[in-house]
Amino acid sequence: MKSYTITVNGTAYDVTVEENAGGAAAPAVSTPKAAPKAAPKAAPKAAAPAVGAGAVKVAASVPGKVLKVEAAPGQAVKAGDTVVILESMKMEIPVVAPQDGTIVSIEVKEGAAVENGDTLATMN
Repeated sequence: MKSYTITVNGTAYDVTVEENAGGAAAPAVSTPKAAPKAAPKAAPKAAAPAVGAGAVKVAASVPGKVLKVEAAPGQAVKAGDTVVILESMKMEIPVVAPQDGTIVSIEVKEGAAVENGDTLATMN
């Protein structure tokens, strides 16, 4: 006889297998038992903002290439004003300020490749 512990959908089962005379195995008894609980993951620590970074991030909505930087640090912008223009799939896509404020930093240069969610600029 051999004993195994098998977990199915988070439930652990103790299974005992007997070998028959012909060499074939047949399960004997299985009893469910509580699966061990995984320790809770620690909450990720927030990354410290870069020196001079603004509180509001202006992020890329698509992967692409920075075609043109329209705003400069210190420039006041209104919600909806274009900050950066991305080129993706042969289309020009404006990335706009999410709220009124002042551009604190531009994090990319023209020609740079960016991924979806990359920070392009910060503002307050």
